Amino acid sequence: MADPKGFLNHEREIAKTRPVEERVKDWNEVYQPGSLLPIISKQASRCMDCGIPFCHNGCPLGNLIPEWNDYAYREDWTEASERLHATNNFPEFTGRLCPAPCEAACVLGINQPPVTIKNVEVSIIDKAWDNGDVTPQPPERLSGKTVAVIGSGPAGLAAAQQLTRAGHTVAVYERADRIGGLLRYGIPEFKMEKRHINRRIEQMRAEGTKFRTEVEIGRDLDAKKLRKRYDAVVIAAGATTSRDLPVPGRELNGIHFAMEYLPLANKVQEGDLTVAPISAEGKHVVVIGGGDTGADCVGTAHRQGAASVTQLEIMGKPGEERNANQPWPTFPMLYKVTSAHEEGGERVYSVSTTHFEGDEDGNVQWLHLTEVEFKDGRPEPKPGTERKIPAQLVTLAMGFTGTDQENGLVEQFGLELDQRGNVARDGDFATNVPGVFVAGDAGRGQSLIVWAIAEGRSAAKGVDRFLTGASALPAPIKPTDRALTV
Repeated sequence: MADPKGFLNHEREIAKTRPVEERVKDWNEVYQPGSLLPIISKQASRCMDCGIPFCHNGCPLGNLIPEWNDYAYREDWTEASERLHATNNFPEFTGRLCPAPCEAACVLGINQPPVTIKNVEVSIIDKAWDNGDVTPQPPERLSGKTVAVIGSGPAGLAAAQQLTRAGHTVAVYERADRIGGLLRYGIPEFKMEKRHINRRIEQMRAEGTKFRTEVEIGRDLDAKKLRKRYDAVVIAAGATTSRDLPVPGRELNGIHFAMEYLPLANKVQEGDLTVAPISAEGKHVVVIGGGDTGADCVGTAHRQGAASVTQLEIMGKPGEERNANQPWPTFPMLYKVTSAHEEGGERVYSVSTTHFEGDEDGNVQWLHLTEVEFKDGRPEPKPGTERKIPAQLVTLAMGFTGTDQENGLVEQFGLELDQRGNVARDGDFATNVPGVFVAGDAGRGQSLIVWAIAEGRSAAKGVDRFLTGASALPAPIKPTDRALTV
């Protein structure tokens, strides 16, 4: 244990954000640079090194949290980084983007604020980069086997890095013009600056991983040809089919999926565009969907100079304390104020969109809604609660319904799907097609970044076993695992 009295002597303290009036004028990360290091040793000391560390189960990666907390307390950043990387390929991603189910499972959290595990994690990895502790780890020898990875999000990158380090020759195929998947074009710069992706890509290149951008398997390259070219294939293409809202007026101009809106803002930051073709500047913006993607739309609209921002959620407002049906150590659904919500806007709960209204030129101007109440698990309109709100830009952030089935990938491989429209797989993450595996949202459905990395690592073990007959690679999860984060 780092400090037997740490959790008694120190209160929970998290990273400080920059003032709202400052950060909405730029796209840099919202946190104050250097605000964590002065406090992180004390925060790490709050870890009790429990006899049964439930944080291990709360984290799909099985991160060795008490161990690297102890090293962080002692400011032994090299050993802390080694323990952190033992289970997680990209802790700078999870430390910024993961909702931290590990903290929900922290034993201290039973009756006190939990350990700031996420802040400790990101402090360790940032210090490791600064100290030069993150270096390429090329394999000692090559296996002679080749693997194609389809998709360069967190699942694909994790699988590719593990397989490259196991000695296989790996090529990652990405349909966008840059590597990173939704990390690159779905996550706004203010949540994670893309330099974090870029230096990981350079590390992977130095290890031997090859990258092929602007190649969409199924359209640009036939999946059957890809399968013949490689000894194994990992599908990590994500669950990119956005859930639509089929109500009258949906065809009006100015109504877009979140994944049509957000990537354009990121392309401006990459220098590809001067101004985003879809912009919130001067407009009344409505975001439909109360999750993290919706919050990303809110923060982006603020920075583009929206006249107003309203976020709608069909579910009721969550409580600030655990419900009885979400006991410790499960991951509770709690009311959360993100950095984007701190910056302004209105959040409206228990409402459903009935239709859109436009002007004579076909541009959306109003969104009509009604309050709802749930009966037998279904939302029912409440009579007399209909109203309309101004809406000149609407983003649909209601989640995703499965992997893309229009580009030919599923059909050309001959893949079987499960009842939810995801690619079906067995205990080794293998599909019904020999030599073809699936990891991440493409097989799991829409989920968290930490699950994507865990699945990529586990699928890599299945591929390695398929190619060599055995594998020493770690497998943190099985496809059916839900851990404590249901």
